[in-house]
Amino acid sequence: MQWDDMRVFLAVARVESLSRAAPTLRMDAATVGRRIARLERQVGAALFVKSPQGYALTDLGVRMRDHAAEAEASLGLAVEEARGDQIGLSGQIRIGAPDGAANYLLPQVCAAIGADNPGLEIQILALPRVVNLSKREADMALTVSPPQAGRLIVQKVSDYRLHLAAPKGADITTRDDLRGRRVVGYIPDMIFDKELDYLGELGAGGVQLASNSVAVQAMALRAGAGVGIVHDFALPFAPELKRVLIDEVSLTRSFYLVRHASDRTSERLTRFSEALSAGLKAEIARLERQVA
Repeated sequence: MQWDDMRVFLAVARVESLSRAAPTLRMDAATVGRRIARLERQVGAALFVKSPQGYALTDLGVRMRDHAAEAEASLGLAVEEARGDQIGLSGQIRIGAPDGAANYLLPQVCAAIGADNPGLEIQILALPRVVNLSKREADMALTVSPPQAGRLIVQKVSDYRLHLAAPKGADITTRDDLRGRRVVGYIPDMIFDKELDYLGELGAGGVQLASNSVAVQAMALRAGAGVGIVHDFALPFAPELKRVLIDEVSLTRSFYLVRHASDRTSERLTRFSEALSAGLKAEIARLERQVA
């Protein structure tokens, strides 16, 4: 069994699809399928259950994925040590994040880190769900709740604030002024973290215009669709909006940076996570000062 076969296996295991794994591997889907079939023959058992929805891991496949991911991490550490100390970071690092952070924070922070490390390739994975680090969907992830399970390293990055926002022409000085106004927010059954459920804080009975993306919500508010909860750090990008009922509707949430425990000894990922955390904290503070 060759490591290159395990590399193909891991790529398919992470995305559960031959066609989605193929571009990453720089192969066509048919070649990826043949490589998986060859690996299963070598193992003597099925590693995937194939269906119209994709390739789901069997129990054996899950165990093999976990061992292969650890081997991949160890190989990465060996490469780091072979390179020795270097001035800048290099290689590819992928960060998973909810789309609020992915849209309004990570581009600036990652651009600054990239400018200091020309050999580094940074990928921002924006998902309306929790990123699965055990499947190695990303090297690290930002979350709004600290995970309670799994072999993970969890570090609090920063608090951030959210307020009720409306178009600048809206006359809203009391809660009574909210009556009859349309509410913009999350699609209720697609809220993937309890910290994103803002309706209780707002006291609204429902959402009349909903999206699973906070960027889409902000654009709807800018178009005059109603009122909604907006990150303070997003407001500098939405000059048509203003905060309303600031003292009555004020939320504080937190970002956490999460890494797989097997990456604890990776100097490269540790250095990147330190730069990322510091950059995020500073950027949140900078943007929030603009609307204070």
